[in-house]
Amino acid sequence: MDKSSFIAAYSAIMEKNRLTDFAGEALAERFFALTERMLEVNAHMNLTAITDMEGIILKHYADSLTIAPYIPDNASVIDVGCGAGFPSLPLAIARPDLRITAFDSTTKRIHYISETAEMLGIRNITAITARAEELALDPEYRERFDISCARAVARLNVLSELCIPFVKPGGAFIAMKANAAEELTEAENALRKLGGKLRCADCFSLISDSASDENPRCMVVIEKISPTPKNYPRNYSQIKKKPL
Repeated sequence: MDKSSFIAAYSAIMEKNRLTDFAGEALAERFFALTERMLEVNAHMNLTAITDMEGIILKHYADSLTIAPYIPDNASVIDVGCGAGFPSLPLAIARPDLRITAFDSTTKRIHYISETAEMLGIRNITAITARAEELALDPEYRERFDISCARAVARLNVLSELCIPFVKPGGAFIAMKANAAEELTEAENALRKLGGKLRCADCFSLISDSASDENPRCMVVIEKISPTPKNYPRNYSQIKKKPL
């Protein structure tokens, strides 16, 4: 992948998606290094099916950074089910003020994130292997974060039970969804039981450099207005079988 072409495409896509704070060349170079590392590891580990330059910039980096304006300065953030490190790795690069914990149940992915952070000098991220429904019951992690976030396909009522318990009262859970209108109504009971309240659901489209297609997104921000009852989250089989 050509570095100068990457930097030009990165800056253009960030500008088109109103992410101008992150469009500079210095950041573009750091994201180029992340791209090289990701593609190298992806050759022997299933990290992503998106391997073209524009797709990586738009659907991994720009998509991850759309959450940044919703996160206060110097916040503690937990990325729930981080997969290959999205949005946690791009956030850690673009927002060095944040203190980020990323976790996933797949040990290989966590090793990749930890090794990548060390190789690229990303010092504000910690990656651990864990399951959300277990980690959220650990006093070291329960209600310890300003922000929890998830970029996942699970329904909002399921995600809420896994993510809201990590957040301090006064903080927020941010769900990064493709479409959330139907799920918001479905999740009302879950939010009420878990101590959450909908603050906003901002819907928009990611715009590619070629502008040939649109990628709908919705940022759902749920305030933590009261502590989560101790009986949540339940074990995952219960959550899946009988969502709140």
